[in-house]
Amino acid sequence: MEKLILLPVFIQVLLTSVVMVLMGRRRIAAAKNKDISLSAFRTMNLTGASEQVIATSRNFDNQFQMPMLYLFSVLFTLQLGVADLAYVLLGASFVLLRIIHTVIHIGSNHVRSRFNVFLLGCAVLWAIWLRLAWQVLAS
Repeated sequence: MEKLILLPVFIQVLLTSVVMVLMGRRRIAAAKNKDISLSAFRTMNLTGASEQVIATSRNFDNQFQMPMLYLFSVLFTLQLGVADLAYVLLGASFVLLRIIHTVIHIGSNHVRSRFNVFLLGCAVLWAIWLRLAWQVLAS
């Protein structure tokens, strides 16, 4: 089970990497088209950049927020030796919701849909942490 619980982690790392590459491509294209100046990258002031450039940059930043709490939960789960199928399924659900959130964010960017998926992902993450806390405190 210890190896299986890492599969969603690997997918989260891949998602972050894909968003990073897409962000770079969109920023380079914007600079080449003179939508933003190269000096804007000194302070990351993307004023004047397209919504796509800004949304992709924000999504990349998002990959280092709630997903970090997920990654820490996996580390604790492995360290405590409590990894089981429930954690694998919860982790896979969280990462799937992160993928959906990313597709919405860097695609249509429909705010209500994006927010609902974000909240659902948070609920799954809270379930992971509540379960872990329960197991630790009950033992």
